[in-house]
Amino acid sequence: MMRRGDTIAAIATARGRAALAIVRLSGPDACRIAAACFQGADLQTVPSHTAHFGYVVGPEGTPIDQVVATVFRAPRSYTGEDIVELTCHGGDLAPQLILETLLHHGARLAEPGEFTLRAFLNGKLDLAQAEAVADLIHAGSTRAHRVSLAHLQGRYSEQLQRLRSDLLELCAYVELELDFSEEDVEFADRAQLEALLDRTERLLDELLRSYRLGELLRDGVRVVIGGRPNAGKSTLLNALLGQDRAIVSPLPGTTRDQIEAEAEIEGLRFRFVDTAGLRTTADQIEAEGVRRAQQAISNADVLVYVFDLTVGLDPEETAYLKQLQAEQPTLPVIVVGNKRDLLEEEPALPALDGPALTLSARQARADATQLQPLIQALVTAVTADLASMEDSAVVMNQRHRQHLARAREAVQAARAALNQGVGGDLLALELRRALHELGAITGEITTEDVLDQIFSRFCIGK
Repeated sequence: MMRRGDTIAAIATARGRAALAIVRLSGPDACRIAAACFQGADLQTVPSHTAHFGYVVGPEGTPIDQVVATVFRAPRSYTGEDIVELTCHGGDLAPQLILETLLHHGARLAEPGEFTLRAFLNGKLDLAQAEAVADLIHAGSTRAHRVSLAHLQGRYSEQLQRLRSDLLELCAYVELELDFSEEDVEFADRAQLEALLDRTERLLDELLRSYRLGELLRDGVRVVIGGRPNAGKSTLLNALLGQDRAIVSPLPGTTRDQIEAEAEIEGLRFRFVDTAGLRTTADQIEAEGVRRAQQAISNADVLVYVFDLTVGLDPEETAYLKQLQAEQPTLPVIVVGNKRDLLEEEPALPALDGPALTLSARQARADATQLQPLIQALVTAVTADLASMEDSAVVMNQRHRQHLARAREAVQAARAALNQGVGGDLLALELRRALHELGAITGEITTEDVLDQIFSRFCIGK
């Protein structure tokens, strides 16, 4: 565990050229250390939540930079301790010289995530909120940002706290019965207990089900564009991105390796992968591209299978898609008939499981509205049944998923014990196990090893 009595310091902004940078201090001597190198107001006596212009000077009294010193006194600060933030000019040199000066006057360099760890230890955040800070920093899409912010604001934790509070009350009644077992007294209403266990299991199921969406929000949706050579896969990729990312040629086999690019669509980050055309070939390089395409499909979150409408979907392709759906039943497959502009009439689409549509990727490159049916199909494939879920109910953290799964196991075991009329001691044991798992998410029950593991993944300065 990090040493909590020290005053810590770190650069809180990214390296490189910028208008401003921030060096922050937190701890019992934050104001004294900052005042020792600040020329301006006396930072030891100024009120909390005030900003002061001045200079930071080095150990020899030489000015380092003009700064604005902002003082936050305990407990009304991010960490719950005295904090001083020195806003200086950006770049690599000035913030580093200021940090070295603070260390010279007695501060210690902060460990990764130590500011947020202190916020947790001082009761400013619970553990789920603290982890949401890291999620917010790393959010790669609007929806991921929204979910992380909802968790940081505590709405996710509130759900877990309400659930835990209900379980705790009923667990207390069950344990009270154990104390009066010889008198045959029943404090816990069995119907109420069963209803609560049902409600708890449904909520846990919903949270666990949301993890798939949370995983895609965190990592991005990997969409593989596959199909025969010359079906228009690269043209479709360029249309989806709104720029010429892949080389387009009428010659089959132009794309021989994967081409990846990202785009945000309706708040989700999509990672599009253009692959080599699927066919048997004697060309060793192209054959390797086909092998990589098949591997990419096996790791896809969504497959967009493109075929040429002027040629049609041949029986071999149809058999391939049916086999793929049998081998990977959870993989959403969207079949896209391309080159619609070359046909006079709307063609009939093959009868396959999943959505199928037609478009002209070439025309969509100039008119993005033509992509709307495909975009809607992509979003639906990802969010299936979760589109209306509140942001606070989306689980993005693998640690949380594990604890929720174990809590559900305990609740199911408690229901089985209740239905079988097993003694209250086993019922209380399973309820306590569920309470333990839920408490481990918010940090009411935790260990130093868990905290070290969580906060070591944070950046220094946060």
